[in-house]
Amino acid sequence: MLLDRICLLLTIVGALNWGSIGLFKFDIVAWIFGGQGSLWARIVYTVVALAGIWCISLLFRSREAIEDHSGM
Repeated sequence: MLLDRICLLLTIVGALNWGSIGLFKFDIVAWIFGGQGSLWARIVYTVVALAGIWCISLLFRSREAIEDHSGM
């Protein structure tokens, strides 16, 4: 399903951002969008969080259900 892939990609982006914060104390999203408090950065953080919540559903789906939706 396309939504699953988009959410997974956004979750990976969020994980990479957290990794850069943990390793280098550098927030990529804040750097790109003008600080953590900027409207655009907050939107990105929120969309990534929603994508992560959506990805929780992937844990509870059977492999057959995932393959049926992806057309494989």
